[in-house]
Amino acid sequence: MTSVIDKRQIRDFDWLTAFLAIAIVSFGVWQIYNAQPTQTYWSKQIFGLVIALIAMAVVAATDYRRLIDMAPIFYVIGLILLILVLIPGLGVKINGQRAWLQVPFIGRFQPSEFVKIPVVLMLARYFGNRKLGALKISELFVGIGILALPIALIMLEPDAGQALTYFPLLAVTLFLSAVKMRYVVLTIVATLVFVPVAYLIGVQTGLIKGYQRERIEVILDPENADPRGYGYHTFQSMITVGKGRLTGIKGDKGVSQSELKFLPEPHTDFIFAVTAENTGFVGCISLLLAYAILLSRLVVGAKQCPDRVGMLVIMAIVGGLAFQIFINVGMVLGFLPVIGVPLPLMSAGLSAVLSTFIAIGFVISVKMRRFVN
Repeated sequence: MTSVIDKRQIRDFDWLTAFLAIAIVSFGVWQIYNAQPTQTYWSKQIFGLVIALIAMAVVAATDYRRLIDMAPIFYVIGLILLILVLIPGLGVKINGQRAWLQVPFIGRFQPSEFVKIPVVLMLARYFGNRKLGALKISELFVGIGILALPIALIMLEPDAGQALTYFPLLAVTLFLSAVKMRYVVLTIVATLVFVPVAYLIGVQTGLIKGYQRERIEVILDPENADPRGYGYHTFQSMITVGKGRLTGIKGDKGVSQSELKFLPEPHTDFIFAVTAENTGFVGCISLLLAYAILLSRLVVGAKQCPDRVGMLVIMAIVGGLAFQIFINVGMVLGFLPVIGVPLPLMSAGLSAVLSTFIAIGFVISVKMRRFVN
């Protein structure tokens, strides 16, 4: 395995995938500026894009099989970072969550975003190298164990929204690794039974905080929700989306909910609402179409991968991104509870942009070496 790139590999560089990702981030920078024009979030996002492009190029230039071989090292480093976050004085606490580390000259970064990548590599390395055939129950527990360690540390921050985004990584990997149908059915039934019971127990014991319960109740019973209280986030988001109509507010024809600070966290969790307000239905559909094309390009990369391990990595990445898009858009439109899941490539945040471009760099690395034995 070598990381040396020849002319044919440069020719096979997936420029369209890279362009789509850059275009979405650039569109996001515009919306971040619309959301917080007096802040520096938009300029920091541009800086993050530059760093992310460098990281993507480095990963693309590296043989993806070498990265998979180093998965255990990356995994251990990721767990160490998640532990460091929990140490007072090292971890930075914001809005009740100790989820960031302060890095000189760069600023805060969120390890839980980066750890998704070594988790995906570990899952693909284990399940991709196993013998063909239906998964054994012992193999399922190994996959659960790989996922459980980082999720447990993330829940201690606590960041339930970020922890939730890890589950699709395992689900996609298991689905593509010939998991037995009875395990799938058993999991679905157990989820349908366990979630309501766990919710009731969590409410009674206090494990589910009051604000978390209220955000769920907004979705279950919106007519009785207090629009000035616990329903504020959801109602303001829906109002912001509705104001955009077909093509968005124009000049003096509309007043921005985000600029007037009615919409909370407009540059991160609710950036899709800002997009709807400023570009309307047309802009939102265009953004979702760009996501669809980007994800389809990643799926093509999985089909072209010469081995199962690389294919599993790419498809887990696709599953994770698609899940985050679904959750964020559903949250903004009022179909799902507000749980703090950012919109990939759009929401402000160096960590999320950097980790996504590293994942895209892996896909490009596969495409550049699909003809190499």
